[in-house]
Amino acid sequence: MARPRSSLLHLLAAAVALLAVAASASVAPTCERIECPAYEVVDSANGFEIRRYTDAVWVSTAPIEDISFVAATRTGFLQLFNYIQGKNAYNATIEMTAPVLTRVSPSDGPFCASSFAVSFYVPAANQADPPPAEGLRVDRWPGATHAAVRRFGGFVADADVGQQAARLDASLKGTRWADAVSRGSGPGQAAASYIVAQYNSPFEFAGRVNEIWMLFDDDVSSNLRSAVL
Repeated sequence: MARPRSSLLHLLAAAVALLAVAASASVAPTCERIECPAYEVVDSANGFEIRRYTDAVWVSTAPIEDISFVAATRTGFLQLFNYIQGKNAYNATIEMTAPVLTRVSPSDGPFCASSFAVSFYVPAANQADPPPAEGLRVDRWPGATHAAVRRFGGFVADADVGQQAARLDASLKGTRWADAVSRGSGPGQAAASYIVAQYNSPFEFAGRVNEIWMLFDDDVSSNLRSAVL
């Protein structure tokens, strides 16, 4: 007997939903070529993913004051590129990793400068003793750092970052993660700040992957694990 059309449509919708979840949970293609920080997906839903990152070490610029995310990220990235090319106290060349992070601390008004700090993920080979460098600092994330994440494509424009952050925030409303994320108490995270993660070289035009991250403490996840145990 032929399956009713409504049932076939329901099965198709379910398959599409499963594919969407799988796509959102997959690592960025760049991470199949170069080193990226390790994480575990704790939860995923329409519009967001919750990740638990293991210990991670980053080298970060000092805050850059600018009205443009793109300009500030370019300035910070050049500092970090020089760093991995050997402009550091050890004259050490460091392998490229992904993603490059830009922490955004928004200004109070549309014509005021925001604060941006750009970060490079230190590969495992250098994490025990990251080479120091003038104007850069080492940030060590503790284990079980959590992030709410939204993925999007293309080249990131100034107008994108606030819109994508707002969409991530909206997708979290009414979920068990909303309160923890709104407190924004992850490592180095100031109130109302968020992170833009970019995985691709500026010279890659296809298959670009970007993400908005909002870091938070793991109270919710810890409570969930306790409830299961």
